[in-house]
Amino acid sequence: MTTTEDPSIDDLGPVDYLVVEFPAGAQNFSGEMADELLRLADTGIIRILDLLVIAKDEDGSIEAIEIDEATGRDDVRALETHVAEILAAEDVENLANAMEPGSVAGVIVWENSWAAPFASAARRSGGQLVATGRIPIQ
Repeated sequence: MTTTEDPSIDDLGPVDYLVVEFPAGAQNFSGEMADELLRLADTGIIRILDLLVIAKDEDGSIEAIEIDEATGRDDVRALETHVAEILAAEDVENLANAMEPGSVAGVIVWENSWAAPFASAARRSGGQLVATGRIPIQ
């Protein structure tokens, strides 16, 4: 039997990631994003697998902070119990290379928990994922 904290691969839903960059001078962190992330996690729609903040200085140096190491909102830090820290140092470096100097980026890796029962049923039925995609809202 698996637990919510340590599901087997057969029990997982699809996993996605998102990187949102905030350019220098355009950063307005009001807490609204954190509230929405918490709502999604609290309702079971998603399960956070990795969550970090990358800051790229004007000189190009980078600092990556895992959410459990960050200061600030304890409710967001509480997501730490679900954080698997699956992004490797090489992943962080590649993401930072795409960022503009002076910017900050949030990186989220999550399981689509809402889809896990269907995905598990499909695997038990012998199904294999052959394609996936996303249609941008633009």
